[in-house]
Formats: sequence, structure tokens, C-alpha cells
Amino acid sequence: MSKKNDGNYFEDFTLGQVITHATPRTVTVGDVSLYSALYGMRFALQSSDEFARASGLPRAPVDNMLTFHIVFGKTVPDISINAVANLGYADCRFLRPVYAGDTLSATSKVIGLKENSNGRTGNVYVRTSGVNQRGEEVLDYVRWVMVNKRDSASPAPETVIPDLPDVVAPENLIVPEGLQYKNYDARHAGSAYYWEDYDIGEKISHVDGMTVEAEGHMLATRLYQNTAKVHFNLHAMKDGRLGERIVYGGHVISLVRGLSFNGLGNGQTILAINGGRHVNPCIAGDTVYGWSEVLDKAEIAGRDDLAALRCRLVALKDKTPEDFTSIMDDGKYDPAVLLDIDLWLLMPKRMQK
Repeated sequence: MSKKNDGNYFEDFTLGQVITHATPRTVTVGDVSLYSALYGMRFALQSSDEFARASGLPRAPVDNMLTFHIVFGKTVPDISINAVANLGYADCRFLRPVYAGDTLSATSKVIGLKENSNGRTGNVYVRTSGVNQRGEEVLDYVRWVMVNKRDSASPAPETVIPDLPDVVAPENLIVPEGLQYKNYDARHAGSAYYWEDYDIGEKISHVDGMTVEAEGHMLATRLYQNTAKVHFNLHAMKDGRLGERIVYGGHVISLVRGLSFNGLGNGQTILAINGGRHVNPCIAGDTVYGWSEVLDKAEIAGRDDLAALRCRLVALKDKTPEDFTSIMDDGKYDPAVLLDIDLWLLMPKRMQK
């Protein structure tokens, strides 16, 4: 069979390689509606043009994670179509709001390579940049992926593991241009808790659970044009260790982010993803719960109306947060943990009258 594209295997990547990803995507109000239907998003800034205008923006921006998913989806045919697993994220910053009507495209640069000891796979580190139709960068992040080799006998490349920050420094966080919370309406936002009301070390149960449906997670992955067969092809996956399609990890992120409204309703904007791991696989029928832990707080220079809250967001399957005393035992995650992700959220401050 000719003219087909099998995607890149580990030995196809070279350090410093730059890949321009296909199929720029114009974001529509239909995308936003589908995203809300999939995850039950209730954050006011992304839900209401009037709330957004009162906050200094021209209209409601696209949810940060929808931007992430669309940019991520562009990269799959080139980076992870032959992946065993997406291993982690780091140094992810949201740099500019995206609105319906914007067109997103993506490029990636290979910044690290390491063949694994089994000789059959290797880890590929890439930095991906998403830009709008004006060439303005809206998103920048690093991820690393375990990718199959085409030929286990092919020579290993020189090992290069990039030096990545554990946390995006507060001074490198970008507040969306024009956004201000001087007249913040907590009633319409749905939460009475401001930045000052959260304490470092505090844990917040997000209470609600949402069951993953097969058609829902496959619809989501199609929406992002993510072509990984592990999410769609039951014929290919039925003989695997789970016997089922694996839910796209970003679907779990958005599910638990939606659940986090209960407890973090004023954390409407994700400024950065410091790091994250998909710890265990999720399949249709699993019910996702979540909790957050406040890790840090940071002032934003020159701003008295808003500040940053650093949270660890954990997604669980088929166990509520109250069922846990610890998510790790002897350095290993509990099998019920799906996701462990570290975020900077933008929060309103209480204004002094």
C-alpha cells in the first residue's frame, strides 16, 4: 500500500529537529459548546460574554484546556502516533487568550532523546508552540513520550535529557491582556472564596463524580483531531492488557478540571501547568473524582486585584477523595489515581474598600 503515513518511530527523531504540524484549526462556537457538554464547565469567564467584558476582555475566551487539546491534537500524528504512553508535561504556559474565530497551528522541537533499557522503545522530549492566525504565541509546553522503535537493532542516539523547571516561576506567569477583577462579581462567578481564603497545605474535595462514557471520550478525541488508535480502535486494542480503548489523558484533565469548580470556582484561568503525570489508564465506565491541595500562593507584580494560586489537582477513579489517606504507598501511586497535575490558577483578590 503506497502513500500512507505510518508516523514517526523513535529512531526517526533527531535532536534539534523542528516539526511543523498539519491542519491548522479554526476554533468555533460549536467547539466551545461541545467542550461544555463534555465536561460540564461552569467557570463564568469562559461561559459569559457579559462577565468577560466586565472583567476587561472583549468577550468570553475559549477555555484554556480546549486550547491545549487543539494544539496537542495537532502534534499526535508526528510525535505520538506510535507511542506506548504519554509520560508527562512541564513548563506549560498559557500566553494569550484564544477566542472563537481564531485559527490555531502548532510546531514542535525535539529537545531530548533517551533510548530505554529494553531496546524496543525510547523517550522523546518535545517543546510545542501553539500560535494564532497572527503568528502570536498562545501556548508553549514541554511533554515527553515513550515511543516504539521501528527496529530494535537500530543504534541508540546520544542520551540528552533537557533540564526543565519544577515550577513556572511566578514572574513568568502571563495575565491575559486586559483582564482585571476590580469589580469582580462573586455571585455570578458562583464562589465566595477569594485568593486570601486559601491556605497553603489546605486540601479541597471536589465532591462530585463523573462517569466516563465510551462515545463521550471518543467524541472528545475526534474533536481535537487526535489520531492515536489507542483511543478509537477496539479491534486493535481488544488483545491489549486492558482489552479496551484507553481514554485520552487530556479528557481526564478536563473532567477533573470541570469538577474542581466545586471548591475552586474563582480559579477561572489556568496560567501554567508546572508538571503532570498520567499515572494509571482510564477506560469507559470509570467514574472520575478529584481533589486539590494548595501548594503555594504568589502575588502578581503591580496587581492588587488578582494573584496566583498553585494547586495540585488529583484525579481518582471509582474512589472518592474521602476514601484516601494517601495516594502513594512505598513510593508507588495507588491504582485508583489517574492523574497528578500541578497548576497555577489566577484568582481574584478581595479589594480594599
